[in-house]
Amino acid sequence: MMLGIGELSRATEVKVPTIRYYEEIGLLPAPARTASNRRRYPQAAVQRLRFIRHARELGFDIPAIRALLALEGDGEPPCHRADAIARAHLDQIDQRIARLTALRDEISQMLADCDRACDDHCRVLEVLADHSHCRHQEH
Repeated sequence: MMLGIGELSRATEVKVPTIRYYEEIGLLPAPARTASNRRRYPQAAVQRLRFIRHARELGFDIPAIRALLALEGDGEPPCHRADAIARAHLDQIDQRIARLTALRDEISQMLADCDRACDDHCRVLEVLADHSHCRHQEH
C-alpha cells in the first residue's frame, strides 16, 4: 500500500514540510511519483520516519541519525557502532547537564547574594554587567 505525503504525515505525526526536508537532506529516500507528480511512499517510509522522529525526540542530531540509519543493511551487526553513537550522545547530554547545573548554581548564588533592599546597588545587575563577579569557572 502506497501513501500520499498527507497520509504519511498523519501516520507518523511528522509535518509535511519536515518530511520534505528529510527527503531533501537524504534521511528519507525520494518517493516514487505519480503521473501527476504526487509523492507516493511505501509502507517502509512509515517505519523510517517514526525512527527519525523518535531519535529527534531523544535529541540525536541529524549526522547521528544518518549514521544510525546507515547501519541498517550494511551486512555487519550494528550493535557496537550504534552503541558508540548512543554513548557519544549521552556524553553530550552529560556535558550540557553539567553546564546547566553550573549556570543554575551561579544564578542561585547571585540571587542569594542579593540583599533585596537594593539600596545602592543590585547584585543581579552587578554580576550581569561584570563577568568577573561570576563564581563559576566557564566565562
